Amino acid sequence: MSKRDELIVQYAADIKDKFGETPDMDLLKKVTVGLGPAIYNLDASKVSGSDEKELETVKNNYLIKKLGMKDSSELMPAIKSVVEKYGSSNRNKHRAVIYYMLCKHFDKSAAYDK
Repeated sequence: MSKRDELIVQYAADIKDKFGETPDMDLLKKVTVGLGPAIYNLDASKVSGSDEKELETVKNNYLIKKLGMKDSSELMPAIKSVVEKYGSSNRNKHRAVIYYMLCKHFDKSAAYDK
């Protein structure tokens, strides 16, 4: 099993354990592949839920640029909701899981059909 496949299994377990959902493995793989080499970098592969600058980066680089959403007042509350569900005490909030959950929340999986 490749390192990426191992990470996808780990992400799937997080989605099941932390969010109580069965992940769409095809979409999870697409989100993970979309992150490229960032998933292998300890710092880049995680999201700091308490860092406003980091949450702005998620909003601008993922929701607006990648998913093609318009900047609106509903984006940041959605990000914070996902971070909160992931668990504020959980220090290992994987970027792929947060992106996957946001993609599902906004029903934007079509962004990965290109």
